Amino acid sequence: MQPLRGTTVVSLEQAIAAPYATRQLADLGARVIKVERPGTGDFARDYDTRVHGLSSHFVWVNRNKESLALDFKDLRGMDVLRRLLAEADVFVQNLAPGAAERAGLGWDELHATHPGLIVCDISGYGSPGPYTAAKAYDLMVQSESGLLSVTGTAEEVAKAGISVSDIAAGMYAYSSVLAALLERGHTGEGTHIDVSMLEATVEWLGFPLYYAFDGALPPPRAGAAHATIYPYGPFTSGDGKVVMMCIQNEREWAAFCERFLRCPELATHPDYDGNAARNSNRAALGALIAARFAELTSARAVELLAAVPVAHARVNSLEEVWKHPQLAARGRWHQVQTPAGPIPALAPPGLVDATPRMDPVPGLGEHTRSILAEVGLTDDEIDDLVAGRSI
Repeated sequence: MQPLRGTTVVSLEQAIAAPYATRQLADLGARVIKVERPGTGDFARDYDTRVHGLSSHFVWVNRNKESLALDFKDLRGMDVLRRLLAEADVFVQNLAPGAAERAGLGWDELHATHPGLIVCDISGYGSPGPYTAAKAYDLMVQSESGLLSVTGTAEEVAKAGISVSDIAAGMYAYSSVLAALLERGHTGEGTHIDVSMLEATVEWLGFPLYYAFDGALPPPRAGAAHATIYPYGPFTSGDGKVVMMCIQNEREWAAFCERFLRCPELATHPDYDGNAARNSNRAALGALIAARFAELTSARAVELLAAVPVAHARVNSLEEVWKHPQLAARGRWHQVQTPAGPIPALAPPGLVDATPRMDPVPGLGEHTRSILAEVGLTDDEIDDLVAGRSI
């Protein structure tokens, strides 16, 4: 399914949030022209060298795109960019706050000249406001949003192990662009989209926010356990491996007591009858459950939990995720080319397609000449831009 075929996206993007949004659009068939700095490109290209010498961040979020090396601060470069925008459907940018406006690429100016263009700005905090100009890397936004206050252990906060604020912003940008394309189909008008990493993360923080509503105490940090539901979290089996499990209702609790703990009377014990009671007495109950897990290998514990049945999971390493049997059974791994050769890539979640779009991850400036020729530049003009380091 490639419903965005024929849609052109021009993106002044870097790092994760905007590239992740445009990769989702590209996966659905959009043509994404990624404008990069000549010589250096998107700085995420240099985050690490873990994928055959390429950056793990970059290969993840940049397949299915064309790379145009262009200095839009140069008058000739800006002329090229404006030619591209005149034919584009969507413009995405996550430059430093105010940079697009200073370059004449803000919503007001673009809408006046290209009324059908959808403009998507992605920033840390949005505009206006006292934080508009603040640097907003993922960890900073995880901190400002309150995410760190509910993540970690009682002794220490911890950031999420992935760029969750970048990803949240990228996904809201992606879904908002889809909505704007539908709206334009009705009205013919482009839309201004202003995605804030802060707002995207706070939206995802809904349960803790409401739990702490009106000055109430926030949920305690509980490591890998759930802050307010018990038992829900990790338990160590007799062979030293960790198994995750959770109880969601009283029916599961009674069956767990009978079939796993082999202590059916525990289900109606006043200290554990109902989640609120179990949560208040989690230290004592946790000791009872831990003792039972210690009697079992992880394989046997998983077998018994499945027979109850209650939700459970292995705590997989990343190496094990690459080999996960469920992903293999569903045919979710495909190959994508990169400048360093082919690598595996996960098919877009949700789309059931035996041949999802897996066009290469581009080298820096790989498509510069072909794109410049499309907008009408001659070979001599292109050579002149190369000589002047404008591309």
